[in-house]
Amino acid sequence: MKYRTKPVVMALRHLATITLHKWFVMIECFRLGLYWQGITHDLSKYSLTEFMTSARYFQGNRSPIGAERAERGYSLAWLHHKARNKHHWEYWTDFTKGKQTPAPIPEKYVKEMFCDLIGASKAYKKAAFRKDEPLKYFLERVDEWVIHEDSKSQLEKMLREYAG
Repeated sequence: MKYRTKPVVMALRHLATITLHKWFVMIECFRLGLYWQGITHDLSKYSLTEFMTSARYFQGNRSPIGAERAERGYSLAWLHHKARNKHHWEYWTDFTKGKQTPAPIPEKYVKEMFCDLIGASKAYKKAAFRKDEPLKYFLERVDEWVIHEDSKSQLEKMLREYAG
């Protein structure tokens, strides 16, 4: 008989992971002088819409968004999250004549995106984290992103400098 982890345990593990992520992002934001963004980063993850769904799909080594998408074909948690958090490139896209079109992302949100990539890498990689992890994550996905070229260039430059 296969035992499933109880929902309360999954919720507590998810809570620990998102709080750890938020802590890492806050530290990076503070280093860049983004104090308010560091404090308020990803608060929507604690909302019922995002928290309950993400706790259900929690795996511990990556975002639960992908697991929700695999099962449902979309993610309600992600739709809620990206609409409330300006540090995601998806927040800055629009549709023009049926085509997804990127808008330039203000510098402070590109910087928060940079901090977010570091924080996520640290939270999920734990002891295996290396400074090139956020850059690798970015390079593996950026061709699929609909992100403004100036914003993409700024983010990539920051990630390359961080990676050393």
